[in-house]
Parts: sequence; structure tokens; C-alpha cells
Amino acid sequence: MVDTMSENSLVEGQQAPLFCLQDQNGKEVCLQELNEKWVVLYFYPRDNTAGCTKEALDFSALKPEFEAEGAIIIGVSRDSMSSHQKFIKRNELTITLLTDADIMVHKLYGVWRLKKFMGRESMGTVRTTFLIDPKGNIANIWNNVKVKEHALKVLENLRSIKKMYE
Repeated sequence: MVDTMSENSLVEGQQAPLFCLQDQNGKEVCLQELNEKWVVLYFYPRDNTAGCTKEALDFSALKPEFEAEGAIIIGVSRDSMSSHQKFIKRNELTITLLTDADIMVHKLYGVWRLKKFMGRESMGTVRTTFLIDPKGNIANIWNNVKVKEHALKVLENLRSIKKMYE
């Protein structure tokens, strides 16, 4: 079945779809267990590619600032635990990476979509970030993310949105 959805079907304000996936160390991470925290959930295409590496490095560099705001950063791709471990070690990443090999969570979040590249179409991960509030609601969505300064924009948005919650 080909999914030709061009935009994400999730909207700000709705409950984030619940899931459990394994992290790079085989530990199960469940969204519902992260209550009381802000969650930056970002989907990326592949470990060890230029854009994905830059994005992971940027989020890792800003991790202390996100933590100061009560937020956790979680990256999700189809890569294996072994791939995530090598990616983390090679780049000295400090963030959590989850494995979604069967793309079930990608589909739940509407990020597995038809992509066009150099005139060819194929299904793939559309780089997307979700900011989820401590009650499990989607506070913001960034579709078709451009990596440059994205992590900083997410941090600034988190700070701005938190003020509305106080």
C-alpha cells in the first residue's frame, strides 16, 4: 500500500500516540512513562548520514539546556540497536535513540510518507519533530525539518510555550 499523505495527520493539542520502543541499549522506553516531562520526539531517516548526524549532534550539544527546562530528547529511526550504538559512539552523542524497525511508530506519527528525490518516488521517513507537553499532548510539530539551527529553534519554542503553561 502506498501512502501518499503529504502532510502529517496529527495536530497540535491532540494526545500524542502512545508507544513503547527499545533504545540503543535494549531498554524499553514508553511514552506514557515520561509523564511530567516535556518530550522532544524527533524522527530522522538514517544513522550516520550528514543531515541526521548534524541534527543528533545539535540536540546532544543542547541537551543540558533542554534538561534545565525539564525536557528529554528522543530520536527515532528504523536503524537497529547496533547501528544506534555505533552512531552514538562514533559521534559521542548524549541523547536517547529508539529503534522502530517495523515502522509502526513512524506510521502512528504520520512520518512514513511518499518522498520524492531526484525525480524518483519512494516511501521513507520525513524528518519531523514533535514537542509533547507533560500531560502527553502535542504542543508543536515541525514537518519537513531543515536541520540547520533546528535544535535551537525547538529549544526556543519550548521555552516560549512553557511560559504559557506557568
